[in-house]
Amino acid sequence: MPMSWALLATTLLALAGYFIGRSRAMGAGGGDVRNLHSRPAYHGWNVVLAVMLPVLSVLMIAALLRMSDLIPPGAGGIAGLVALGAAVAGLGWAMTRIDTGFRARNSVERMVLGLLIFCSSIAIATTIGIVLSLIFETISFFEKYSLTDFFFSTEWSPRFEGNSRLGMLPLLWGTLYISFIALLVSVPIGLFAAIYLSEYAGPRLRSVAKPMVEVLAGIPTIVYGLFALVTVGPMLRDWIAQPMGLGNSGSSVMTAGLVMGIMLIPFVSSLSDDIINAVPQSLRDGALGLGSTPSETVRSVVLPAALPGIVGAILLAASRAIGETMIVVLGAGAAATMSLNPFEAMTTITVKIVSQLTGDNDFSSPETLVAFALGLTLFVITLGLNVVALIIVRKYREQYE
Repeated sequence: MPMSWALLATTLLALAGYFIGRSRAMGAGGGDVRNLHSRPAYHGWNVVLAVMLPVLSVLMIAALLRMSDLIPPGAGGIAGLVALGAAVAGLGWAMTRIDTGFRARNSVERMVLGLLIFCSSIAIATTIGIVLSLIFETISFFEKYSLTDFFFSTEWSPRFEGNSRLGMLPLLWGTLYISFIALLVSVPIGLFAAIYLSEYAGPRLRSVAKPMVEVLAGIPTIVYGLFALVTVGPMLRDWIAQPMGLGNSGSSVMTAGLVMGIMLIPFVSSLSDDIINAVPQSLRDGALGLGSTPSETVRSVVLPAALPGIVGAILLAASRAIGETMIVVLGAGAAATMSLNPFEAMTTITVKIVSQLTGDNDFSSPETLVAFALGLTLFVITLGLNVVALIIVRKYREQYE
């Protein structure tokens, strides 16, 4: 029996079990629910969970074994029969427990609690799996390539025929340079927008302006990349780079940084706005009562009080900028160079991860495995930024809750 048919059959069996279990509970109580410890509906749900949870466990184990190539692809019929057998066994076991003194409600709550714990642990298990996969492949890479050359070399020239130069410093420089320009754009604009919306704008204007700013966060990054390629890049080249003799290419660090900064404005603005609004009104009232103007109150009271949360918002935006790919591909080019000229084409770690894993590559070669080392490096950088941001935000929330 295929897994899909087994899942359909067990779903119908669980549905029938709900009504049968509820009916049997009513019969055991003599038609009076006051004779039962738990309501009949709990007995029905106990049957449903006793049928479905073993089935889901069997199907998940079978899927994991199939992904690990421990069972052949044609073993789905056997897994379906095992799942159906587990459903029937669960149905029989649940039916034998129906009695006036059976604590069905407690049993259902325990099973639901276990299900919730399992669902919440999926994210943790996924993170652990991602980190372990990166670590194992990175170890394989450093067995084939020098660690010092990777971290300290300034040349990036992968050649799949051999003799590659895989220094990450040009990629790290491009990543930090573009992110720095993006933050120079997004932080002042986003912060000033948040101050205006939270302290000066009226309710009607705020109800319109804030959603319009947050629309920027919903635009796909590929659209931002096209905007950088078609509009911003040629404009910077024709108006600034060429007249000043700084470059002739529309793909540059400045192009990607400006467009990425526009993308990050709603991140900084929305988070900062929420943080500024969380500052107690009593602090504002006290400053105004002492004779401060609204602008002095914002500058001397509100912003210092909200500063830890604002710093956390900026760090979260920085981690978002470091992991961006499509804007860099279309706006900054793919040249792995180190330069201070913002109108030259550069690239980032994420772009090279994509390029090294694109196509029919040999996953035992250092030219392919370097993508995992780059990914682990980027993971450590963004994880550090997120940890620092969360620590700052948590200290801020504990102070004002």
